[in-house]
Amino acid sequence: MLKRVNIEFAHNFYQAYSIRCKPICRELGMPQTAFDILMFLANNPDYNTAKDIVELRGLKANLVSVNVERLVRDGYLDRRDFPGDRRKTFLICTEKAGPVIERGRELQKSFFEDIFQDVDEASRENFHRVMGMMEHNLNQILKGSE
Repeated sequence: MLKRVNIEFAHNFYQAYSIRCKPICRELGMPQTAFDILMFLANNPDYNTAKDIVELRGLKANLVSVNVERLVRDGYLDRRDFPGDRRKTFLICTEKAGPVIERGRELQKSFFEDIFQDVDEASRENFHRVMGMMEHNLNQILKGSE
């Protein structure tokens, strides 16, 4: 039987991550949502539309729209037309975003090191292996529902 995962885990994870992001967001004058969008695009180059952000990050479309507009206005993102579909626009991180992304990745690395503190290497590897298997199973379920 599966051991029940505490329902607060995802909430606590997000809250702790947000607390870690506050100093950099405050320093940049950037809302957390804008920072999250920028990091999502930098870390997931295959998912580069506002629709991808809404679907995969679970953010509301209006929040994505407002924050993408801000990131474009502030020079962190560029919009590029999608060939053959004028309704679709790619979001591309600019050179100006580079230092922010680098700092964000350092923050993310440090955050994950902290949450995996006292977890031995074998357990970490097992965790990643199990997550990969679960992802595969979820994809199979989703394919079957089409």
